[in-house]
Amino acid sequence: MKVMITGSNGQLGNELQTIIKSGKSEIGAISEKYKDAVIFAVDIDTLDITDMAATDKFISENKPDLIINCAAMTNVDGCETMREVAFKVNALGVRNLAVAASKIGAKFIHVSTDYVFAGNGTKPYVEWDKIDPQSVYGASKALGEKYALSFNKKTFVVRTSWLYGYIGKNFVKTVRRVIKERGSITVVNDQRGNPTNANDLAHHLLKLGVTEEYGVYHCTGEGECSWYDFAAKIAEYSGFENAVFPCSTKEYNEKFNVPTKRPEYSSLMNMGLICTVGNEMRGWEDALKEYISKVED
Repeated sequence: MKVMITGSNGQLGNELQTIIKSGKSEIGAISEKYKDAVIFAVDIDTLDITDMAATDKFISENKPDLIINCAAMTNVDGCETMREVAFKVNALGVRNLAVAASKIGAKFIHVSTDYVFAGNGTKPYVEWDKIDPQSVYGASKALGEKYALSFNKKTFVVRTSWLYGYIGKNFVKTVRRVIKERGSITVVNDQRGNPTNANDLAHHLLKLGVTEEYGVYHCTGEGECSWYDFAAKIAEYSGFENAVFPCSTKEYNEKFNVPTKRPEYSSLMNMGLICTVGNEMRGWEDALKEYISKVED
């Protein structure tokens, strides 16, 4: 089997490579079909997915069986000021991959986000709920979903949220670093969602990749919380006491001049997984506790 991973230097791309090579994730073993898999790990330094000709050439020459797209412009505020770049990476880049994958009959997994929803819900969003992005980031990712599904019939769109992994920057590492440096951190307590361990997400992407259960999926840690709750657990599991303080989104935005609207409520339900390959996502607290026991920074 040949697997192509874009955005391979990021936290999810790294988890995918580690799991494929070892044959198991923290949840458990992956399919034997990945044994001795050839991995084509690419990032912006080796392949610019916004270049249609280069993307088509790479895929047509290497002929992967499965393409997992982890590449994205995820700087939410940056997307607001660099709309063209956001559109090129999060939408056109996805189109290029989907078209090239379709030409050789490859399966295509595209990783998306909770930001495609309005973020003003009162109960967890399911896969068939209406999308209504409120930011350039969300809109560009929504268009990427549309392109992926339109240009390759063998597509899995997998939405996730609040992702953290062992390699690269993330909220967990930021909270730990700030507390170590300043003694405390203030975090918003009126935005709710699902913290997601990248190792768990990678496990399920690979689980889907050996099936033909194409379509839209949600894949996040089980259970929901606020960013403040998340930070408080990070501090607790890291051995910090009385180090996390709550504030409102309004207070935070005014203090730091935040230009982009964040979802107030964007919790996702893993309905697609439950109804097809099975939902093995761990509770967010359990996954976080194991992560912190292993993370080095």
